[in-house]
Amino acid sequence: MRKLIWIVGLLLVVFCEDGLSQKVPTGKAEDFKVKTCLHSVSYAGVWRGQAKLGVEDFLVKAKELGFDGVMLMAKRPHVSPLDYDAAARRVLRRKIEELGLELVCLAGYTDFTAGVDKAGIPNVEIQACYVGEVAKLARDLGTDMVRIFTGYEREGVAYDKQYAMVVEGLKLAGKRAAEYGVTLAVQNHHDIGVGHDEMYWLLREVNLPNVKAAFDAWAPTLQGLKAEEIREAILKMKGFIVHTTAADYVRLARYHYEQRLTNYLQRESLVRAVPMGEGIIDYESFFKTLKEIGYQGYIAYEMCEVLEGGGDVENLDKTAKKFLEYVKRL
Repeated sequence: MRKLIWIVGLLLVVFCEDGLSQKVPTGKAEDFKVKTCLHSVSYAGVWRGQAKLGVEDFLVKAKELGFDGVMLMAKRPHVSPLDYDAAARRVLRRKIEELGLELVCLAGYTDFTAGVDKAGIPNVEIQACYVGEVAKLARDLGTDMVRIFTGYEREGVAYDKQYAMVVEGLKLAGKRAAEYGVTLAVQNHHDIGVGHDEMYWLLREVNLPNVKAAFDAWAPTLQGLKAEEIREAILKMKGFIVHTTAADYVRLARYHYEQRLTNYLQRESLVRAVPMGEGIIDYESFFKTLKEIGYQGYIAYEMCEVLEGGGDVENLDKTAKKFLEYVKRL
């Protein structure tokens, strides 16, 4: 009898893990089709001069522009768990469905190393609880994916201490998200895990079937990786990539006038957003490699910086349309 129970339990574990592992959207390279998704941060008024639309107006905008799906910020001013009770969730889900849009994922905002200098405050637990609430919200709204971050590295604190906090946070959050059938897509954005080798190590150490990667081209480009190196990064991360977000940028050189020398000294460059295909990121090679690994997920687009041409609705719309035109040429 004990042996029978053990076998049944083992089969259940294998079944559950296999089900979650299928979250990696892959297939044959020849079946590659770009499915587009607009991130609501693009119309959230976050950046200087950027227009702000309410959630429903944003959804209508995404549909009018011609996007297949949307990615919604899981914080104010858009879809915070604090503001959406059961009734509000039903209304929002109905609106998304009526417009014929796919809710691709919710964008969660985490920093698991926050408060590392305040040992008495359980910040990792607090953020894991937030992710759990966002996962529940995601399920109620009709999506099974939440994008999250790792943690920023704080000066004066041992790296391994901060890394361990990220591992703990991802494990706690992943287990909470699994209760709602939700996959966490960890974006290569915050300091810890932003390099692909480090992220690969991190996700393998977390070792949860529903903790995957939202892998973007932006970070490796700014890290100095060339096209072939980015290709190798994608090939390495192949088993984890469930989502990607695109945006293009330029570097603007900055200088400081040093009066003693009657000269300008170079400072760190500034990054600004420009339309797709007009910046420094080699998206042609990036998307080609996604096709090579059989990626079948969405490609989200965000205008998440001060944008060339300004942040009024007309320029945001024009820039979003340029993204759609760009991916059509792939």
